Amino acid sequence: MRMKSWMGASLVSLAVLVTGCSGNVATGALSTGEPPAAEPAPAENYRVVSTTVAATQFTDALELDLVGIPTSSKVLPKRYDGVTKVGNPMTPNMEIVKSLDPTEVLSVTTLEYDLAPVFKNAGITAKFLDFTSLDTMSQAILDMGTRYGRENQARAIVDGYKAKVEQIKKQVEGKPQPTVLILLGVPGSYLVATENSYIGDLVRLAGGKNIVQGESVEYLASNTEYLQKSNPDVILRAAHGMPEEVVKMFEKEFKKNDIWKHFSAVQNNRVYDLPEELFPTTGNFAVSEALEATVKMLYP
Repeated sequence: MRMKSWMGASLVSLAVLVTGCSGNVATGALSTGEPPAAEPAPAENYRVVSTTVAATQFTDALELDLVGIPTSSKVLPKRYDGVTKVGNPMTPNMEIVKSLDPTEVLSVTTLEYDLAPVFKNAGITAKFLDFTSLDTMSQAILDMGTRYGRENQARAIVDGYKAKVEQIKKQVEGKPQPTVLILLGVPGSYLVATENSYIGDLVRLAGGKNIVQGESVEYLASNTEYLQKSNPDVILRAAHGMPEEVVKMFEKEFKKNDIWKHFSAVQNNRVYDLPEELFPTTGNFAVSEALEATVKMLYP
């Protein structure tokens, strides 16, 4: 049964994306409004600004220097100690970015709809990396390796992820496939993550089956009655934005809304809160750790 049957036309058309992740998600792993250069220039010729934590993690793994990094409460690689901070990933300070005279700025496709015109108006070349699944993220890493002359480093990262996926496939082979509901909480509300979301992709790779099938968007509005009829084996709760506040919101919702006690996952104590550092809304460097954690929750 498709989610559309209970959503209603107005909600189905809602392409709900979070943290500024609204609008159309660009296709391709490395998206830019300009045609690619015939030959990649040496990395030394680039002055790169990274505006997201995930992109910064990967430029570090690629051994690439930056002239600008995002402002974040998260710990950034030591390689970039002392590098100029350019502000929040969703609203980078364009005056600071321009002052760094970048050859290009790195962001992610989930922010492209909002940020592409901002960078264009500022006359800055922006490249939007597709981190919405492990496959697209792997391709983005390989593209970066080619562009910046870091092919060997990029291939090593991607090969490591492939090896982890193969290991997990063997680990869960032959085991009953658990059904999974993924809730993405933001302050004041929560959404249902489909298999097209990054966390949904991790669940799929770990052998789980998302109860939401056949949708094209990453997130949908929630309908607890339909979700209860689907009766998932496992419920994963991802807190985003203000994690501590969102976890409290989830706890209150599960106690206040009587319908949750009828879920098998609740009755069997198979409701798990996902740490944001391992389960962000888009991919990051900790893929292997996130996959291992997912397997433990799906196959305790």
